[in-house]
Amino acid sequence: MTHPPGDLAWQGELLDLDAYLARIGYEGDRSPTLETLRRLQGGHVTSIPFENLEIFLGRPVLLGVEAVQDKLVRHRRGGYCFEHTELFAAALERLGFTFTALSARVSLGFDKLLPATHALVRVEVDGGLWICDVGFGAGPLAPLPFEDGAEAEQGGWAYRLERLTGDAGGLPGAQEWALHQRGPEGWLRRHTFMLAPSYRIDYEVGNHFVSTHPNSPFTGRAYSQRYAPDVQYQLDGTRLTATHADGRADAVEVRELEPGEVPKVLAETFGVELAAADASRLVGELSRARG
Repeated sequence: MTHPPGDLAWQGELLDLDAYLARIGYEGDRSPTLETLRRLQGGHVTSIPFENLEIFLGRPVLLGVEAVQDKLVRHRRGGYCFEHTELFAAALERLGFTFTALSARVSLGFDKLLPATHALVRVEVDGGLWICDVGFGAGPLAPLPFEDGAEAEQGGWAYRLERLTGDAGGLPGAQEWALHQRGPEGWLRRHTFMLAPSYRIDYEVGNHFVSTHPNSPFTGRAYSQRYAPDVQYQLDGTRLTATHADGRADAVEVRELEPGEVPKVLAETFGVELAAADASRLVGELSRARG
């Protein structure tokens, strides 16, 4: 298929597709079908972790496929939503999918209006529309049907899409949607999004805010997530949390680490292996943050 040129495209021609598919454990058919999309998303979210360590280590977060695949694919690091979504979009473009990139406002239960600092895509495939959210660090494992009230149970994890009532922002006909996820305490609104398309330049703006602004949740702490079909791990500073998908009473386990333990946990639990100099610097920063 033909994609828009230049700044409207997602640099799929620059992607090392074989390396990306190997990174997410994908083998087999590469035709743009719903089954391929499901396998791509499942492989991506369970293979490439979410992390903001570049910010905490004092380095810029670079977008563009060449920079993102060098970090997430070749060096087997993780990243946050803009990095994940640009990489996924490039793969979709290269494989011939039709899609629209979107921006979302993360809420996580808060009513305050927050900036659009999350990225996701809506894909048109096999006659239907699907939401793919690969950069949140907490699934979903598979695309969600783009339908009001659609719910998906995925191995103990659950997600729901909702079209919000009224015209978004007072604009007639404007649609605003919410993605909910079920946690140990019930349903939680994760983020809201409108259907206006986003482009790489929009993600550059969002990335600048997230990686530099003092009000960003990622400029003052080291944060990582690793998602699997049965458990989600979060590392917030030195606090390690494991949330299990089976819904048992002790579904959430919390452990406080010593700063010196963090590089080993990042490698063994999150699949993030830092160079020795970066590991030493991270331990130092975490020690100073603890006081």
